Amino acid sequence: MAGSAIVRHVVTFGRVLREVGIEVGPGRVADAVRALGAVDVTRQEDVYFALRQTLVSRHDELELFDRAFVAWFLRGPVAPLVREKQRRKLADRIEATLGSEAGGDDAEVIGEPIELGASAHELLRAKDFAEMTAEEFERARRLLLAIARSRPRRTSRRLTSDPRGDRLDMRRLIRRSLRTGGDPVDQPWKARKDVPRKLVVLCDVSGSMDAYARALLLFLHAMVGTGRGVEAFGFGIRLTRLTRDLASRDPEAALARATASDVDWGSGTRIGASLKEFNDVYGRRALSRGAIIVIVSDGWEREGPEAVGREMARLARAAYAVVWVNPLKGNSQYQPLAGGMRAALPFIDRFLSGHNVRSLEELAAVVSGIERRHAA
Repeated sequence: MAGSAIVRHVVTFGRVLREVGIEVGPGRVADAVRALGAVDVTRQEDVYFALRQTLVSRHDELELFDRAFVAWFLRGPVAPLVREKQRRKLADRIEATLGSEAGGDDAEVIGEPIELGASAHELLRAKDFAEMTAEEFERARRLLLAIARSRPRRTSRRLTSDPRGDRLDMRRLIRRSLRTGGDPVDQPWKARKDVPRKLVVLCDVSGSMDAYARALLLFLHAMVGTGRGVEAFGFGIRLTRLTRDLASRDPEAALARATASDVDWGSGTRIGASLKEFNDVYGRRALSRGAIIVIVSDGWEREGPEAVGREMARLARAAYAVVWVNPLKGNSQYQPLAGGMRAALPFIDRFLSGHNVRSLEELAAVVSGIERRHAA
């Protein structure tokens, strides 16, 4: 019994580490369990170093690990845990975007640097989308545009010329050596290209999500505008592809086309049936293979939750990572009690809120920081 309790603690602690951005897979969790079997688990120092040795691989993860260890094992109070490097990159990108778009009377407000602590946009970033006015939505749209430009990346199989590459380009080496009598004086190198990873977003547009639909569609429009490899879908009672509708540069025109398309705006929710349609139709086209899947929904299922669990399992097997965004999670008292949400949780790599700009910043940082499969 004691051994199974330790395993449960380590597995749950691994999920805590994934929540803060440390890449922890099943292999590392198994190593941690074996390490704890070789030390005295009654000694805090032995447990700490056994877990740190097996679950941490980079120096910049040590602070996050220490804070997570204190929060989970010692039940100590800590500040929110988010990988600082990813947040700082995103903040710099937001600052550059807003600075380039600022002009006229708004230059003093919009062009100010975005700081993660406090700034001129702090109140707007923390305000719930359901409480925003039309003017605040316009300001938030610029923030969402900057946030959406943070795309996940992957290493391509294709090779490209790179003076700092890790392998010789033998074809060019031989061709250039002909100029020097066969001596390989000029040594060209090549490396694999870094390209955007596929990103698929499925957004719940049912009646229960109505208060957040406009803001989330603006975010979807900004993501689709970042280039190829982004697919957007809306679902209520059935699934509708929105990628082409959101491809326009004008966000208002794009939203008008999206709302006029054959999608169940403000209707009930059939999450299981919608996921089944996605898996059957688009999954067979390899749209989800190797992609990061972001599902935006409150988890309220009109039918039984069994279909949600079954289709989420299919989706997780094909996807690179599955991230679920639930605006209701922004409430400190929220509990995932909805049947669809409970059925989906075992197959989710990261569970985030999406009720304000700050939570979408965290989403962008998480998505762009995934470096290993199912290690969100």
